[in-house]
Amino acid sequence: MLAGMEVAEDKLIQTQIDRILRSEDLRGSEVLRRLLKFLAEKSISGEADELKEYIVAIDGLGKPATYDPSHNSTVRIQVGRLRQKLADYYRGDGREDPIVIDVPKGRFKLRFEYRTSPIPEPSSVNESPGAPHQTETKASEGARNKSFRAAIVRLRSAIAVLVGVMVALLIGEHYWFKSSNANAASIPNPQVWDADMQDLWRPFIETKRPLILAIEDPLFAEMNGSTETYFRDRTLNNWNEIASSHTVETLRTVLKAPAIQPSRHYTSFGEVDASFMIAKLLGPREQNISVVKTSDLSLRQMNDSNVIFVGVENLFFKEETQAMPIEAELQPVREGIRNVHPGLGEPPLFADQYSTAPLEEGFAYALVTHLPGPLRDSDVESFSSSRSTGYVGAVKFFTDPSSVHSLATELRKICGGRMPRYYQVLLKVKFEKEVPTSITFVLARELH
Repeated sequence: MLAGMEVAEDKLIQTQIDRILRSEDLRGSEVLRRLLKFLAEKSISGEADELKEYIVAIDGLGKPATYDPSHNSTVRIQVGRLRQKLADYYRGDGREDPIVIDVPKGRFKLRFEYRTSPIPEPSSVNESPGAPHQTETKASEGARNKSFRAAIVRLRSAIAVLVGVMVALLIGEHYWFKSSNANAASIPNPQVWDADMQDLWRPFIETKRPLILAIEDPLFAEMNGSTETYFRDRTLNNWNEIASSHTVETLRTVLKAPAIQPSRHYTSFGEVDASFMIAKLLGPREQNISVVKTSDLSLRQMNDSNVIFVGVENLFFKEETQAMPIEAELQPVREGIRNVHPGLGEPPLFADQYSTAPLEEGFAYALVTHLPGPLRDSDVESFSSSRSTGYVGAVKFFTDPSSVHSLATELRKICGGRMPRYYQVLLKVKFEKEVPTSITFVLARELH
């Protein structure tokens, strides 16, 4: 009888797994569907407790036998994505499902939780028609149906109220917009743009020079042949380094790739997000804005145009700003930000501290540097960090009126009450799941 209950429970769990696999949340990701099937099979069979990351990579994700967990975080990343997709599912289509399935952090064994008792009592398995248990079941089903109908009535009432409110809001918005549209352009909005914002962004809006947003496009090695594989190592940032890399050579041998070539077709969401915030802020005040890839940006463009750069600074400044007329006092390194001339009580290194997938939490330092162009005729500003969440946080800090007010106050402090022409600002960005949760001003330097 116990065996029968276990079989029934396994069938209920498998039914729930199948329901999730058919959902919109997972329908578009064959990788996550395959991973969920694999983890479910191992969890139901009792083998999940023995799973190792390598086995999940090979059997669950179809990775080659050369997969090395110490140098590849694909499994952790995909498990984290599956955990998020399951959470999304249960917030939407699965909010009424009887069984809740998730992946506990640090484990590969799925957790199954029942919202109500999912398995019939053993005595009901062979009940004859008309037995008391069946009568009780029909009664309970009737109660549930009655409750469901009542819920539908309440939902319809709520929808009617909501529609009424929406109609009222739309009518009100129409008449407000109609009455105020003629004068809206002449009324300043201090919450969006004030004197501090004007002082901070003056070099980019009180000029006839065009503005370029330079987006980092990191260097990948494209493996020629039928593999359609791209390789990226953050420590290899020019083609000579990639071409002579032992790791790249080993990868070519494993993939049977006869040749490699440079590729710069990809960038991270952080650069796009940060650039959008900058363009949204400056667009109404500077009409001549264009976007270029950092690899396509020339010294001539930096001299003829103002430039705002977003990305990992060492990809940009090591190659370009050696021609700049001012030397920066804070310099990005892989571990964080190096303090070239530490002041009293300041560390020589502001070190990042964070964990990677699946947690993606901790803090990273972000550096904002404002320099003159090669001939001092233009302005170059960069938002950089070793993590994309760092420079996204820095852009948020520089585009939010409340933080701009405190920032302008700090910048004026180091210059006797005036706004410095060229400067560096160091910020500390705490984050969870790659989302900034707090942004703190650390220090500022005036550059000469």
